[in-house]
Amino acid sequence: MMTEQTLIVIKPDGVKRHLCGMILSRFEQKGFDINNIKSFYFTSQKAKEFYAPHKDKTFFDDLVTFITSGMVVACILNGPNAITTIRLMIGATRSFESAPGTIRGDLGLGITDNVIHSSDSYESFIKESRVIFDRII
Repeated sequence: MMTEQTLIVIKPDGVKRHLCGMILSRFEQKGFDINNIKSFYFTSQKAKEFYAPHKDKTFFDDLVTFITSGMVVACILNGPNAITTIRLMIGATRSFESAPGTIRGDLGLGITDNVIHSSDSYESFIKESRVIFDRII
């Protein structure tokens, strides 16, 4: 098994609904370690940098507006096949299309307000971690 790191961000809707402990416990129960954790508010500039891969898409402004609307909790998780496993645990982007038992399927309400973000590749993890933690972890 390949041990790797990935980034998750509990979005403002998840923080406002007090879901952080429940969400993080799912990852811990699965056996992932939390290496770094930070709660903060995205600035508009940091949000645009974070979502830069989507800058030419019609929903870019909605992403930036939503992620800057409240506090978020970001953390680096470490464990076997972390990127793929955590993406499976989280579920589809559209919460209403996510399977029951996934975080978005159980807790998400929509597309943008889908409770959580996770890096989709090692390259995304590096880029996103630099934005949030201002360095490579």
